[in-house]
Amino acid sequence: MVLDMANQSSVTTFILLGFSEYPHLHAPLFLLFFITYAVTLIGNLGIIVVRKINPKLHTPMYFFLSHLSFLDICYSSVFTPKLLEILIVEDRTISFKGCMTQFFFICAFVITEMFMLAVMAYDRFVAVCNPLLYTVAMSPKLCALLVVGTYMWGVFCSLTITYSLLQLSYCGPNIINHFGCEYSAILSLSCSDPTFSQLVCLIISIFNETSSLLIILASYVFIVVTIIKMPSKGGLQKAFSTCSSHLTAISIFHGIILLLYCVPNSKNSWLVVKVATVLFTVMIPMLNPLIYSLRNKDVKGTVSRLMSLKLQSHAT
Repeated sequence: MVLDMANQSSVTTFILLGFSEYPHLHAPLFLLFFITYAVTLIGNLGIIVVRKINPKLHTPMYFFLSHLSFLDICYSSVFTPKLLEILIVEDRTISFKGCMTQFFFICAFVITEMFMLAVMAYDRFVAVCNPLLYTVAMSPKLCALLVVGTYMWGVFCSLTITYSLLQLSYCGPNIINHFGCEYSAILSLSCSDPTFSQLVCLIISIFNETSSLLIILASYVFIVVTIIKMPSKGGLQKAFSTCSSHLTAISIFHGIILLLYCVPNSKNSWLVVKVATVLFTVMIPMLNPLIYSLRNKDVKGTVSRLMSLKLQSHAT
């Protein structure tokens, strides 16, 4: 992937304002975000390791979950280190190339996660509606193709939007009223007509949000119909516990995306955009492993066994 960035802009660096209007909050915010980021890394790496260790978790659901954890680590690591840096150092600059690279990766990982959640909804649909054919229908080959497809689509969409931003001119001011290179923040600095880029972003955003939500909605409509037809309460409880973690993760993820879409474009709304972006890039990646692990006996059992083995090794 080669992006020709030459002659696209007379601006070579951007200045990230972050939360500079609240200097008294920098220390507590740094501590909060640092702890959150550490929990995010430990939690998501833990999910990946636990899945590798426990043979019971070598199923399509946990295959997708391990990739969800990988994506959470990735897109949290795109924004959070820079956010922590600008909270403690005076130099808040980011190069033009660095800014576009940051945007490309955050966009790619978010779109990929959006469709990974949709793939997981389809997986739950097969597990609940066709339990006897589950291992055949969700074959390792199909699971691998679904995962590769989500990554490729995320990269393609991100590359397209990033290319549209690179066609604009940026001649100043070079101050980004954000802690990262988020789309609307970059676009606000353009001194050329942004219509093409806005159109590209709008089409891709509407298509991705609509299609992923339709896949999720269709899957859960069939799941609900199947659950209603279940004669036993045990089957009902099992089906609900299978889907509840995923539904919680979807609700938080898409809820914050829709919040970002609905924020009006005004100076007063920048704080809302920053807070929503913090929730999206810092908090959600931490919540996903907690949501899945706290509701799953196999994950909790594996973690407790690992901890007991560690304690025994320290004791000896």
